[in-house]
Amino acid sequence: MINKTFTYKKSGVNIDAADKFVNFISKISSKKGNEKFNNIGGFGSISDIPKGIKKPKIVACTDGVGTKVEIANLLNKYDTLGIDLVAMSVNDLIVQGAKPILFLDYISLNKIILSKLKSIIKGIKKGCEIANCELVGGETAEMPGTYEKGKFDIAGFAVGIVDQEKILDKKKIKNGNLILAIPSSGIHSNGYSLVRHILDKKKINIKKNKFLKAELLKPTKIYVDEVLKLNKKNLLNGCANITGGGLSDNIKRIIPDGLCANIDLNKVKTLKIFKWLKKNNISDKEMLKTFNCGVGFCLIVDPKKLNKVNRFFSREFEPYVIGKITRDKRKVKLNAQINWD
Repeated sequence: MINKTFTYKKSGVNIDAADKFVNFISKISSKKGNEKFNNIGGFGSISDIPKGIKKPKIVACTDGVGTKVEIANLLNKYDTLGIDLVAMSVNDLIVQGAKPILFLDYISLNKIILSKLKSIIKGIKKGCEIANCELVGGETAEMPGTYEKGKFDIAGFAVGIVDQEKILDKKKIKNGNLILAIPSSGIHSNGYSLVRHILDKKKINIKKNKFLKAELLKPTKIYVDEVLKLNKKNLLNGCANITGGGLSDNIKRIIPDGLCANIDLNKVKTLKIFKWLKKNNISDKEMLKTFNCGVGFCLIVDPKKLNKVNRFFSREFEPYVIGKITRDKRKVKLNAQINWD
């Protein structure tokens, strides 16, 4: 009788490939601060707490990029997904005024393909550079049988710090404050299941569609630098990251009882990709519930400070007024309609 030995590799898990990937991450990971704390590949990562914060409070967030990974798989392009991953967490951190200090990732997949993983990690590193935080570690899980061939998912975890006196909370938002919209860079990382449904039903080959090929993998805008500068200068009373649930569901999360975000939808400057989506038999209500529709982030500011806000933004992402805070039992009131023309 011939003895057949069983190995982890035969079951579909390649530890050697995983080790090579860890070595690659270790080489490209950020080495800011004390290098003795750079321990990619260890059991945990140690980081310094930033100095000069009198009453530090820790803020933590986690998120993924949803089925945008399927568009990346379809186009065999993965270099921007990492930026999306970082953006989805750090843009939540800054809503409370927190400065992102570290980031970890989790990648689960059918089989380790080094070229694909390296492309994703380079994007994560790029995102961390934009957000000015450190990539301190993560986990890669090879899971044959759980994921089909070529399939994968990614998640991100961000930790930030804010001085207690700089926390942005509902108490700072007052009647008469203005609501500013900061443009999005595109769809960001929400609503892709609906996008893919349309592509499937309309039998659209995005590989042959130059417009969609460029738009559907545009990385999510990271708003960290601008928002933290505004908060440092005491120019913000509140802000909201416009993700799943759209403008209404996200902005209502920061509105105090008795006040209302009174928004004029006619003032929203939408983008070409949303105009394209709207033409594919999607109602206004569904568009506003599913997509950011061109508004990636909202700021709540005192009208007296409005002229000081725009100096922190490039022309492409310059904030503009879409409404104001009024007295009302409703948290949000959407007036008029978006102009899709």
